[in-house]
Formats: sequence, C-alpha cells, structure tokens
Amino acid sequence: MPFIRTNLHQDTSPAQQQGIVEGIHQALIDSIGMPADELFNMVAPYAPGQFWFSRTFNGGARSDRMVVVEITMRRGRSDAMKRALYAAIAKNLQDRAGVAPQDVFIFTHENDYSDWSVGEGLFAMNLVQQPGSAH
Repeated sequence: MPFIRTNLHQDTSPAQQQGIVEGIHQALIDSIGMPADELFNMVAPYAPGQFWFSRTFNGGARSDRMVVVEITMRRGRSDAMKRALYAAIAKNLQDRAGVAPQDVFIFTHENDYSDWSVGEGLFAMNLVQQPGSAH
C-alpha cells in the first residue's frame, strides 16, 4: 500500500489537483501492480518562498510550479519497475493535468510491512490484503 504525499504550488486548481492525483494513482496501478482501491495521496500546497530548488539542475528548465511526488511503499520493487513508474507519472501528469515533465520531481522511501498500520491500530503484517468493497 503506497502512501503518496504530493506537494503542489498553492495556486494549482482543484481540477488540476485531481488530474495529478489520478495520474499518479494510475501510474502506480500500471507500473507496480498496485490494486486500484489503494488510493492514499495527501496533497499539500506550498506558497512562493516555501520551496527552493534549482531551475537548471541536471539540464532542466523548470518553472516555479514544481510538483513533488513522495512515495512511501514496501520494499521489493525492481529498478525497472521504478523506472516505468517514474516515466508513467511524468506522462500522466502531462496528459491529465498539463504539468511539464521537467516540473515533476519524484522520490521514494521503502520499508517493510512491519512499518505499517492501515487501520484500527492493527499491525499490517497480520492482515491479509483484501480488495475494498463499494458498500
């Protein structure tokens, strides 16, 4: 169950925010096989002067509207899966929300099941993952 924190410029419209969240979510489904009902994405706005970054690092030409995607997930995805995930996120954000690929900054944290409790204070290692229901 990945947990996503997406940092966006404070003036990002609600429609663009939705496109960004949906684009990240679909990339996780398509690239690492995440179940569709595992949507946990905390969106956090930043104001001018709250996020400093190089506009030219690694040959980039970044705007002042960087989207920072922080993914915490359990250990075990291959480098190939992560490469596919990062590419899919950048493409989806461009297609769904008009975010320039050079304005997409992604990083991951990996941990184990013992580092999660996903509800009711229960230790995630003791739970059998089951898809959610619509009811």
